[in-house]
Amino acid sequence: MLRLKLHWQILIALLLAVIAGSLAGADAGVFGVRYVQIFDLFGTLFMNALKLVIVPLILSSVITGIAAVGKSRDFGRLGFKTFLYYVSTSLIAIVIGLALVNWIEPGLVDGAPARDHIGLSGDTAEIAARAEAHDSGELADVFLRLVPPNIVAAAAQGEMLGLIVFSLLFGYFATRIAEPYAGYVQGFWKGVFEIMVLITEWVMKFAPLGVFALVAKVVATTGLRAVEPLLAFFLTVVAGLAVHFLIVLPTLLLLVARVNPLRHYQAMAPALLTAFSTASSSATLPVTLECVERRAGVSHRTTSFVIPLGGSINMDGTGLYECAAALFIAQAYGVDLSTGQQFTVVLLALLTSVGVAGIPAASLVAIAIILSAVGLPLEAVGLILAIDRPLDMCRTAVNVYSDSCCAVIVGATEGETEILKG
Repeated sequence: MLRLKLHWQILIALLLAVIAGSLAGADAGVFGVRYVQIFDLFGTLFMNALKLVIVPLILSSVITGIAAVGKSRDFGRLGFKTFLYYVSTSLIAIVIGLALVNWIEPGLVDGAPARDHIGLSGDTAEIAARAEAHDSGELADVFLRLVPPNIVAAAAQGEMLGLIVFSLLFGYFATRIAEPYAGYVQGFWKGVFEIMVLITEWVMKFAPLGVFALVAKVVATTGLRAVEPLLAFFLTVVAGLAVHFLIVLPTLLLLVARVNPLRHYQAMAPALLTAFSTASSSATLPVTLECVERRAGVSHRTTSFVIPLGGSINMDGTGLYECAAALFIAQAYGVDLSTGQQFTVVLLALLTSVGVAGIPAASLVAIAIILSAVGLPLEAVGLILAIDRPLDMCRTAVNVYSDSCCAVIVGATEGETEILKG
């Protein structure tokens, strides 16, 4: 019997979901149960199953990866390369979003602010005056999340950044204790990691069904009309994400890692489709790990360090979206942000994207922080809710692909020779 590969199953599920969602609509049902409720049930079950493995997978993956690095010199080299990549690509993505919004000006209609066309309220002069000042106090929260007071509570609340830091420290110091304790600890977490891989593979067998339910629900409830009032902004963000996804990242793979970008697209297809459909980089993490290590051929030593870390701090697409959304809202209100203020938006987008949880719509919180910091009304976040979900799906795919590119580049610069050879 012909068995389709996972990414083809997911792609077919996506197409069927669009058709089913369009036909079902928001109100149709059977035996008194709406189809949307059925989609929601199976979609939620799939998401819960993915989220179920996140915390133990991150803990075991990072700890075993850091323990495998061993020497502090290797740890420092890997960490430096990874951090340099993440900061550089995120900054590039944010600048792309900044440039496109300033060039296309989606917040203007026939040269005038779009506030009246999309029902925004508030006094423009007052809003412009508030935009002159920015409060950097909100940034402290991002850094505080690096060291949570309670690691169990942080894990329960989805504060992955603090969990990553704890795992890094635990894995590093697991190599500094005496034997036989070091062997016991490392062996235990290695066993946990292997178990989590098996559980993840089992969960992913249900990915096509979960993807179908998730996408069908979105299409049935929102349709395509929700995008129409904000089409210019939607296309601007998509264009920025496309530039980063199709030009910037493949160029880095070609010039730095010396690999074929087309092969990497093929290797990452299941993870990209999962990221697009779930709009959650955290939920996609198990698939990303499998694709990078088993399909792209990056070593476990590199993958287990780079990918979980990137899932929390590397949000290229999210940073681009946050910057573009803040500038779009400013344009719609008729507020002309100066170069210095736009730089502030870029900096805030870079820093807040680090702390954004890898779950659907989490960047809306970060956008609210940016708007507050530059003096724009927080209620303007509601302006982009109608098109946030499809953009969330797009930017999550970019986030995940950037993580995978980092693993390939770091692995190649570490002398790995089997990357993308299969």
